[in-house]
Amino acid sequence: MTVPVPGSLGDTLLASSKPQFRARSHSHMTDTSHDPLSNNSEVSAPPQAEASWRRALVVGLAIYVVSRLCVIAGTAVRAAQIAVDARADGEPEPSAGSVIGQVLTSWDGKWYLEIVRGGYPSSVPPNITYEQLEARAAFFPLYPWSARVLDALLPGGDTFAALVLNFVLGAVSVVLVGILARRLYGVNVAARAMTLYAIFPGSVVLSFAYSEALLMVLAAACLILLLDERWLWAGLAAALATATRPNGVALVAACVVASFLAIRRSRDWTSLVAVALAPIGFVFFQWYVGSTAGERWIWFRVQREAWAEGTSFGATAVTNTFGFVTNPLSSPTDALTALTMLSLIGMVYCAWKVRLSWVLVAFCAVVVALMLIPETVTARPRFLFTAFPFFIAVAAWWPEPTSEPDHRRASWEYAGWDVTLVLCGAGLAALTGLYAVFGVIP
Repeated sequence: MTVPVPGSLGDTLLASSKPQFRARSHSHMTDTSHDPLSNNSEVSAPPQAEASWRRALVVGLAIYVVSRLCVIAGTAVRAAQIAVDARADGEPEPSAGSVIGQVLTSWDGKWYLEIVRGGYPSSVPPNITYEQLEARAAFFPLYPWSARVLDALLPGGDTFAALVLNFVLGAVSVVLVGILARRLYGVNVAARAMTLYAIFPGSVVLSFAYSEALLMVLAAACLILLLDERWLWAGLAAALATATRPNGVALVAACVVASFLAIRRSRDWTSLVAVALAPIGFVFFQWYVGSTAGERWIWFRVQREAWAEGTSFGATAVTNTFGFVTNPLSSPTDALTALTMLSLIGMVYCAWKVRLSWVLVAFCAVVVALMLIPETVTARPRFLFTAFPFFIAVAAWWPEPTSEPDHRRASWEYAGWDVTLVLCGAGLAALTGLYAVFGVIP
């Protein structure tokens, strides 16, 4: 058996946007009839599907733009606070634009921009702390390298380039999530999935100078390619993703599961190509940063010393959640953890009800595990957002609208959807404000 020879990655993904329509059910009982790697249930798309898909894309991208306005509204809270303080102290007021830029490039964004400007450190001192610039060795390279390339092409400086890059990548990720959802469940589910993905509070990171936007593009592309059995392209996308963020390694699990299913079904041993390629990005980064700093496994030492990152295997998340239940107003961090855990439970339930593809389940499981294992920073909207196939599961579970006029606006599928979107939009603005004013990790 030979490896399929792809034309180009863009052609492959565009081909994947034409769905393999399946009957939608909330009670799949067989093991193979809804296997996303099986071709048994493929049906040609109806002629009107393309027009519906174009409308769904417009809706998804429009919601994405609205969600970015919610982020700007959240950062405006910080700008107003600084302006009031400056007036009280008789100092010049900074412009709103400069304050918004500072918010969107703070925390992790600061470290990525340090890599854009100066690369990785040539040495890391003993007992490194997060206040020392050498701590940037903890951050993966693909996003800052991409921002550096764009900075060379665009005027406006590296901060502008990093933020523009993520705005564009965020829009691309919305489209890819829609393609993946359409591939599995059809256009209606794709429209809902793109909407949920764009407006979920954790999507705030698509506007920050963080690496999640790039990871989402690569992860969504990889999962689409795995479902279409484009093993070489899937492996390359996974390799790039594992050079983007630590939780990119979740795609290794997705590749393993996809390969297992392909081998069990049709003895497609070429699927192991994706498995072999997937971890290369992570391995390359460990080699590169270690060679640059002159110390093997430097990334692990920086993580341990600068961020004191231990393991709790979910105990921290449980403790913070109970802290919120017993004293809801004591800590915004506990509130975010509790709401994230509640959202996670609902998403897992939806994934179970719609029998989400095992390939996507494997990816989400590793992302969630990596979210819960750390001792310091645990469940947060930002990390749950990375498990984006859950949004597809929720969209697939959501009841289809009814055509009865008297039932439409008062029904759960309509009113409940409206309430969900309003809550997500408010949460997105509030989370941005908490991050900007109090430094709450999103």
